[in-house]
Amino acid sequence: MEGSNNKSGENGHQDSCGVLLVTANLGSLFEDLDNMMPIWLKAFYKVLQRLQPRFVAIHCQEVGGKNFETGMNLVNNFIETLFGSEEMRCYRRSHVVMDKNYQATDDFTALGNIYFIHDSIASPKYYDFKSKEFRECEGHVRYLDNLSQSTSHEKMKFPKNLFPESKFSRKGFLRTRWCINGSIFDLINLHLFHDASNVIAMQSFPSTYSNKRKKALLAVLDRLENDQHDKVPYFVFGDFNFRLDTHDVVKALTTSASGEYIKEDNDVVKVIFTENGNSGKVVLTLEKKKFEASEISPNKAKWLLQFDKEAGSFSEHFLEHEKSFAPSYPYSEDMNQGENYMQTRVPSWCDRVFYSKSANESLIMTNDNQAEYEVIGADVCMGDHKPVYLHFSLANSKV
Repeated sequence: MEGSNNKSGENGHQDSCGVLLVTANLGSLFEDLDNMMPIWLKAFYKVLQRLQPRFVAIHCQEVGGKNFETGMNLVNNFIETLFGSEEMRCYRRSHVVMDKNYQATDDFTALGNIYFIHDSIASPKYYDFKSKEFRECEGHVRYLDNLSQSTSHEKMKFPKNLFPESKFSRKGFLRTRWCINGSIFDLINLHLFHDASNVIAMQSFPSTYSNKRKKALLAVLDRLENDQHDKVPYFVFGDFNFRLDTHDVVKALTTSASGEYIKEDNDVVKVIFTENGNSGKVVLTLEKKKFEASEISPNKAKWLLQFDKEAGSFSEHFLEHEKSFAPSYPYSEDMNQGENYMQTRVPSWCDRVFYSKSANESLIMTNDNQAEYEVIGADVCMGDHKPVYLHFSLANSKV
């Protein structure tokens, strides 16, 4: 959907029920929590103070970081710091469900859902998936080390046959359901599979990785449609790992260049594209985890939108606001290079917020001039993923 993307006023929105949906891959954050957390939180609070939403949902992926065996010990510190800030004083009700049990390898997703409810919202309710009833959200409820005791969520790790090369990793979904000011909706946190190799991804589109992501997401959407719970509008936001059409991106970058294909054991492991003529300029170097192209940077990325094709496969299922921000991944993890991309992957809009057509029709205020779809911390280091948010006014809501 090509939705409105008008910026909101600097004084926030006092007369409507603003909803802020954030997706944040935290893998890098837990690699250097002491240095990165203050920067990350400052950028988040800046958005929070400006928009002043009434309901906040943060969907986290890679909780505990890439080295989750040690990083998981830092998760509670992050949560305590987030909750203990002055900026959150008006949110005296919250609900947290966090999948931290990495020892349960067949079930572990490293997903975490964090919800804050402003004091001005009367009688917010969350759904109990066991009793199939709504329950009053009171005080601060946290399922950090005891997720199995929670009935307020539904979680699934994708079956092994859906994973590329059938190799298990922390991928799945974590779903909750809410009743806010009489409006009922599902919020689904999702983490799909990444592109393991640039060399394989460049061969064709859709790539083998794109096809695996499509199968997994269709399985989630089928479950939403056919499970035992009432069908309600939904928002699905997370790290979709949607990648650009790498084949056509490479083609566009190398129209006046020739490629040298370097092989090991008959497999291409490196491709060097050199400009035709006498300049000898290398325009692109591509390996499994390397994508070095001088023509791609956050301030020169708008042209890449034409290659953002994966979401198009799901246009019958959900919608998205118009994107004006640069690809959200892969940003530098260097504290002094937060505005630049790492030269590891084709920059892509991995982190997204989608919503069902029923959500668009019944929940998002028509002609909402407060709607905003953006990244958090565009000019600072937030890790390899920039958090992405959608802010909108809840239709027919009463504060």
